[in-house]
This record gives sequence, C-alpha cells and structure tokens, in this order.
Amino acid sequence: MSASSNQHENNIVSSDTYTEAKNCRAMIKSLTHIKTWLFVPATRIDRVAKAFASGANAVIVDLEDAVAQPDKAQARAALKDYYDNPQKTQHEDKSHRPIWLRINQAGSAEFTKDLALCQQLPKLTGVVLAKAEQATDIEKIYQKTGLPVIALIENAIGLYHANEMAKASGLIAFSYGFLDLCNDLQVQVGTASADIIANQIRYQLILTSKVHQLLAPIDSVYADFNDSAGLQKRVHLWLQMGMSSMLCIHPKQVNVVKDSLQPTAGEIEFAQRVVAEYQRSGQAVFKINGNMVDAPVIKRSYQLLSNLLSH
Repeated sequence: MSASSNQHENNIVSSDTYTEAKNCRAMIKSLTHIKTWLFVPATRIDRVAKAFASGANAVIVDLEDAVAQPDKAQARAALKDYYDNPQKTQHEDKSHRPIWLRINQAGSAEFTKDLALCQQLPKLTGVVLAKAEQATDIEKIYQKTGLPVIALIENAIGLYHANEMAKASGLIAFSYGFLDLCNDLQVQVGTASADIIANQIRYQLILTSKVHQLLAPIDSVYADFNDSAGLQKRVHLWLQMGMSSMLCIHPKQVNVVKDSLQPTAGEIEFAQRVVAEYQRSGQAVFKINGNMVDAPVIKRSYQLLSNLLSH
C-alpha cells in the first residue's frame, strides 16, 4: 500500500474520531441540566409515564438487578411492545418520552440480548452499563447502537479500570453502585469507614471525569426513600464535591433532590453582593462581609445567579 493511501486512511480515522468526540461533547453538554435519574423496573413498564410525571429529569428502565433471571425475556418483550404500540396505553402521553436503559453486565448471556433490544428501540436516549469493567465493552455498545453510555461501577475491577474506561468512545459519564462495591470490597455498610470509602470513590470518579472531559459523576442511590433528611444531606455532600446529579429509586425522592439543590437565601444574597461589587469596582480582589473575594468566588457567584435565571 502506498504512503499516500496510508495517509488517506489515517485522515479518515482522524476525522471519524473527531466527529465522535464532538458528538459526545454535545451530548454531555445537553445532559448538564439533568439532576435526577429515576429507575423503573423493566417488569413495570406502566410506571415509566408515572416516573416522568414525578418530575424526574431522566428515566432509566432497569433490565438488570430489578428483573429476576426468569423474567428478563418477558421484560424485554414488554418494553419493545410498549414503544412499538403506544396506543395500547391508557396514559395521556401516547408518544412515550425517550428513556435510558440499564442493561446486564457485558459477557453475560443477557448482555447480547439487551444489546439487540437497544438496536430495535426507536426512543432510547442512551445505555447504562451495569458492572462496567472494560473500555472495550463500552465501545462495543457504542459501535452497535450509536448511543451514549453511562458506566456503572459496581466492583473493584471496574473502579481499578475507570481511567481506561474513561477513554472509551461513547462514554459520557460514570456512576457507581455503592452497595455492590461494599460487598465486593468487604466494607461494612452504614459505618464511618464506609463513608470514607464512598468519598474516596467519589473523588476518584470526579477526578477521572474531569481529566477526560466527561459529565461530572452521577451519585449512587440513597436506599431509604422515606428518609428525606438523610437524602438532603447526601445531596448537599455530592453537590459540594462537584458531582452532577443523582440516581433515584422512588418518585418521592425526586422533589427532595431538586429542593435540596436550591441555593439558600443567604447564598443568593452573597452572590448578588459579589457581582454588584465586582461590576461597580472592577477590582479582581475585594472583601464582602469580611470574606476575601477573588476570581473563583466571582465566577461561582455569576454561575449561581445564572442558574437561577435559567430555572
């Protein structure tokens, strides 16, 4: 093969890679508004419309843990029928909104079947890969479906390979299953030690996502859906750490998460004073209420007020 032919092929590959990267960046940008991802069991497709009605920004239909092994084939069939025949439903929304689909672990017998289903669903926004471990699995999903992928880290191998997976074509974000990780790492849930491990996982995924220009990580589920106070504390924790959003397992969690994300009156007032003083003085460094204000604080203040206006 001639040198010019090799160069031509290299140019094509480079062009394709650039296009893929551009598409992923566009998808990531489009997802920054999502703060709540609500799971719905694939065995209860009737709950999809109710999930959206709860105010959830995104709905994930779960074909993995929420579906017993003997029921997986029927669940896939029901999901396809739901989207193929919207007129069968009694809900007012006959068109059905696009969903995300959590599929079974790569390498399992169900993975191939789930992947085939993804190729047949017309209203699929993206794929959530359970127990993600390898970059090649993410790329396979993307190549077969053209859909963006969220990698759900649920074991030590996946966490260890997070940096490699972050380079995979099609990956847009990480999340993690903390209870599964605790089981694999033999961490006792509900202890101070477990909290340390959880924050270490968050930190690792935050850093990896930032370096590879992914969406900031999505925090794991909060298991006790009746504990609103505990959920509120969790939201404040991941928000302060720089994560993007949260997985939810019950519709009642959606509004708690959204309300917890709202800035306090004191935070809004402080931001307004910072912006006003910066616009008045033009100074890069000044004081508000005895607090030193510099470029990062000014930037955050503008962002906070901009977010208020956009909502």
